[in-house]
Amino acid sequence: MSAAMNRREFLTAGAAGAGAVLLAGQFARAGQSDNWPPKMPPVKIYHVYIGRTGGIYLSRPTAEIKMFEDYLAGIEKKLGDVKFVGGELMPPAEIAAVMPKLKDADAVIMFHLSGHGGDAPEQIMSAILDTAMPAAVFSQPFSGHGWMYFPRWQKQGKKVVLLPSSDWTEIDKVVGLMRVAPHLRNTKILVVRGPLGTAQACDPKIVKEKLGVEMIPLTVEETLEAHKAVDLKDAEAEAQEYWLSKAQKIMEPTKDEIISSARYYLATKNLMIAKGANATTSSNCMGDPAKCCLTYSKLNDLGLVGACEGDMDSTLTMLMFQYAFGVPGFISDPVFDIANNALIHFHCTCSTKMAGPDSQRLPFTIRTQSDSERGVALQVEMPIGQTVTCAKFIDLDKMLISTGEIFKVTHDELGCRTQFWTKVKDARSMFNNWGAGALQGGVMTLLHRVVFFGDRTQDIKNLGILMGFKVIEEA
Repeated sequence: MSAAMNRREFLTAGAAGAGAVLLAGQFARAGQSDNWPPKMPPVKIYHVYIGRTGGIYLSRPTAEIKMFEDYLAGIEKKLGDVKFVGGELMPPAEIAAVMPKLKDADAVIMFHLSGHGGDAPEQIMSAILDTAMPAAVFSQPFSGHGWMYFPRWQKQGKKVVLLPSSDWTEIDKVVGLMRVAPHLRNTKILVVRGPLGTAQACDPKIVKEKLGVEMIPLTVEETLEAHKAVDLKDAEAEAQEYWLSKAQKIMEPTKDEIISSARYYLATKNLMIAKGANATTSSNCMGDPAKCCLTYSKLNDLGLVGACEGDMDSTLTMLMFQYAFGVPGFISDPVFDIANNALIHFHCTCSTKMAGPDSQRLPFTIRTQSDSERGVALQVEMPIGQTVTCAKFIDLDKMLISTGEIFKVTHDELGCRTQFWTKVKDARSMFNNWGAGALQGGVMTLLHRVVFFGDRTQDIKNLGILMGFKVIEEA
């Protein structure tokens, strides 16, 4: 299905329901929902302890398992959206008794305990991996000799992350990754005026089949009506509380324009509540009634996803990183400067909480959108020295990825409002390897990347193992 055909289908589907959720009474009820930002149902992770067999290992103290149980309870409390089930010691628990219980879980973690016992631990783990569940094996030093068999599972294509480590925070990381696929299956995206991007990502049926994500079409007319339905006083209060009172400076936009943008955020919030959506993107984001820059910034601040220009590949990328790491993404129109070994990122919408919803807001100035010199956009000051990951999930089966470090912030009038320069591994090589021969499409599809705080390279490689996609390094 072509992107053009897809947009027509979206417009037709959206028009069929136009006005259905736009009644002021409906919005009033939606706005009173306690589910904002919307919460995901907990991800269920089965865990088992395997390997304490043979000789002296049977008489070892049992405190180790209690320590793991306490640690997992701490992860549950910290993340808030996972639930650990199971906890059997195998043996004596038998595989035949445990296997039927796995079908109700989203993933499984196997703790390899110290012990001797021939091939028994490896056979138990292999049987669990044969279920094709996303899995991890945590194996501390002195956990026996079975580790020699583990790498072959990945070579066989098993969805298993291997963690031979004394660092228990590796468990936290893999649990975070195990949330991504289940959360995607519970995700709805509002798509205004149709999606753009790679053909696979723009096909709602394929996206639903492969990721479980539901794409809900909306027309521009629906957003216009939603904007009108928001009480002006509510928009004034929103603008004052979140934008006017917090900005370092306000340059070109008028107060009325900022209020209109805040009104659009409230309209989008109402639409998302009414439709049960976790994300939104619009190929009309620079059109009337107000540009989406402030709306998407606020949504990303809250731990949701607002993605500009209808870019479905970037929308899905942002969702995956948000579910895995709890950080928002910055969609970028990048350019290179090989003289400074730099990849320069810039765009006109940016989260002010790039380290996550609980972080402090970054300093920002309220400006117009640079291309049109109209509307309301943000100039956000990024922190010097911050390591970032640049990524894009394409064709629903590949993740492009690279890293850099912010070393300069500029305000060049030829670029979009938020601008920052990153030192990269090899700018010239990256320039010549852009897309790594894997990305095809129009200008926006080829150009856009999404920038996230932190070096997430190894974690994304592990996520690729769990979800079955390929990770391609661009530099």
